[in-house]
Amino acid sequence: MSAAPVPRFPRLSVRTVLAAALATLTAVTATACSTSSPASSSKTADTASTGDGSGKVIQVVAAENFWGSIATQLGGSHAHVSSIITNPDTDPHDYEPTSADARTVAGAQYAIVNGVGYDAWADKLLAANAAGGRAELKVGDLVGVRPGGNPHRWYAPGDVHKAIEKISADYKKADPADAAYFDQRRTAFETKDLASYDKLISDINSKYRGTPIGASESIVTPLAEGLGLKMLTPGSFLDAMSEGTDPTAKDKAAIDEQIKNKQIKIYVYNSQNSTPDVQAQVKAAKDAGIPVATVTETLAPADATFQQWQATQLQGIEQALAKATGR
Repeated sequence: MSAAPVPRFPRLSVRTVLAAALATLTAVTATACSTSSPASSSKTADTASTGDGSGKVIQVVAAENFWGSIATQLGGSHAHVSSIITNPDTDPHDYEPTSADARTVAGAQYAIVNGVGYDAWADKLLAANAAGGRAELKVGDLVGVRPGGNPHRWYAPGDVHKAIEKISADYKKADPADAAYFDQRRTAFETKDLASYDKLISDINSKYRGTPIGASESIVTPLAEGLGLKMLTPGSFLDAMSEGTDPTAKDKAAIDEQIKNKQIKIYVYNSQNSTPDVQAQVKAAKDAGIPVATVTETLAPADATFQQWQATQLQGIEQALAKATGR
């Protein structure tokens, strides 16, 4: 099951990049100061490059460690990936960049951000240092999600595979001499490393498609769509909880009714955003005999790979569905 609930700090308005970060940019050199965490390191064996290769190492910065984990595994020994958000206690929506983050961005040849307003601080950090030649990937733009849409694209299985394809292509563009190596990395990642993740998604979709579920916030929505599950929780409630605003009494009453009458088979909640309203719903679901599964916003534990983290959560959802349906 997922990590124990971790209270999230209240979300504040997104503020501008720290003055210290901006000051640092004027003096930074072309080499980034690493902010890599254990989550930046690949958990899989390095795939041998054909020939000696170029020896080039692409300097990469990822705003969040879930994208950073994927970028690390695709890049292998020819990419050094630094993820800015690595602490499960950190709220990515309103993170305050540091001087070290500014140095990392300044030295990066490739940047990966989530987009769709989720990490606006990263956009500002990149804009503050418009380095020539740096390639940038905004996942929301890649998958066609407009501002105001659901930003949690790493929970959409189809979008994850689109990001993998794009990152691999961008690596080959940055380092053509090692194109065969990057192709090997991508093939191994998609066919071996993601095998359990993809199978769980397929199995749940096949066995439990159309099953009604409830959730604590909109982070669950893309995953529910990918699994073929029917989300009954009002979208306005899911958005309010994700954005840190107060849900309406009408929405809370609707959810209470869904739980009381067991209209939902399972309840899925983000344990890193466990507000009093969510805690009350979790308790009500358990009291009603409705199985509860948890997810987290960022890698948990922080040194897990993307696929380890996601597979563990999917297994929890699968077990909850099996208990609820007897299948």
